[in-house]
Amino acid sequence: MSIDQTVPEAPLVTAIRERLRGVIDPEIRKSIVDLGMVGGIAVDDAGRADVEVRLTIVGCPAADRIERDVHQAVASVDGVSAATVDVTVMTPKERTDLTSRLRGSRPRGSRFGPESLTRVFAVTSGKGGVGKSTLTANLAVALASRGLAVGLIDADVYGFSIPGILGVDPDATPTKVGELMLPPVAHGVKVISIGMFLTPEQRGQAVAWRGPMLHRTVAQFVTDVFFGDLDVLLLDLPPGTGDVAISVGQLLPNAEVLVVTTPQNAAADVAERSGTVARQTGQKVVGVIENMAGLPQPDGSILELFGSGGGAETARRLSAGGEDVPLLGSIPLSVDLRTGGDTGRPIVLTDPEDPAAKEILRIADSLAVRKSSLAGKALPLSPR
Repeated sequence: MSIDQTVPEAPLVTAIRERLRGVIDPEIRKSIVDLGMVGGIAVDDAGRADVEVRLTIVGCPAADRIERDVHQAVASVDGVSAATVDVTVMTPKERTDLTSRLRGSRPRGSRFGPESLTRVFAVTSGKGGVGKSTLTANLAVALASRGLAVGLIDADVYGFSIPGILGVDPDATPTKVGELMLPPVAHGVKVISIGMFLTPEQRGQAVAWRGPMLHRTVAQFVTDVFFGDLDVLLLDLPPGTGDVAISVGQLLPNAEVLVVTTPQNAAADVAERSGTVARQTGQKVVGVIENMAGLPQPDGSILELFGSGGGAETARRLSAGGEDVPLLGSIPLSVDLRTGGDTGRPIVLTDPEDPAAKEILRIADSLAVRKSSLAGKALPLSPR
């Protein structure tokens, strides 16, 4: 369908187009009108409306929902007696124009650069088994529940676990539009992980990649995944001080680093190293989070299975250079926290009154407060 753009648009056609601005693409999270997905609109003398909708790709997983939402929106306009939706697919040029609009005026790779208003938190630990991924996933969900736009990159390529912790459909894959990938959404968090690109058979095998391949994967997650306008981006880093930690430091030098450790004093040694590497790449360590801090008992006492003081000791050591690194919180051991990670139901949603959930929510509230001023920073705005 095509219309003569030199002819003034009829009032009813204008009303339909305005109503369609309220139809949001569920993957891109923007109006289908602003995305250029609405083609011609025709209305006959009897009020029968015919609307063309251009999907981004063939087999778009959101096709049925978009068609349904468009039909309901058009049918609700006063003066429309019947609505027909013609579903087509964008041409290659239209897809290229769409990806250009999504990227905006920013060059590739700079979306989360120093000029960005998105706060980037890289969550790291000196060693594995400290509950870093479970904590990162719950922090992301907690921040999203506060109304923030949140993205999460599972940068732990060898031990990816974020999709399972968040309950992402094992068969869910990012939708590709041109050069961009649209990440799946779970509990309001946009998520990307290497596990989404592997077959069920491959997921049970080890990912044996050298440094250059790891760097390329993380770089692609940062540059080619369309998260939209985020308030917060979290990265779940692999434990230790290897290639991925260095790559993140190079790709996102403005990231703020959260160090996760356990209460063992011995854990402070290795936790300190992960913070030191972050500083060597120019990043700022903004806090320490102590996990598995103790198990509450029925009589009100605390069973310290992993000792005590490791978090405070890590914060003290990282503050020794003159830069204050606070202990942001101590999260107690919780069976429900572990169960929620196994079932894909984050405890901050299912049981916010659990002591572990309360502490995670409190930490999320402290992270949601922007401490640095925006004065003098260029805003990513352009005149239309």
